[in-house]
Amino acid sequence: MKVFVDRDLCYGSAECAHRAPAVFDFVDGFGVVRPGREETDGDPSVLEAVEKCPSQAISITGTPPPAPDRP
Repeated sequence: MKVFVDRDLCYGSAECAHRAPAVFDFVDGFGVVRPGREETDGDPSVLEAVEKCPSQAISITGTPPPAPDRP
């Protein structure tokens, strides 16, 4: 899965950087994906950042990894 921040929609709340600092950063007043962290494996903090982004500027594309089998 690939994560992307649309700078046209982002208004700089920095929610993403607070929720998933290993993946997102705050640069020039906008949220950005850290270089080399564009790929995600369904990390809950990234999914939360997508869900809680107040401007809905973050998107994830691609197929999510399969859920682990549970007995």
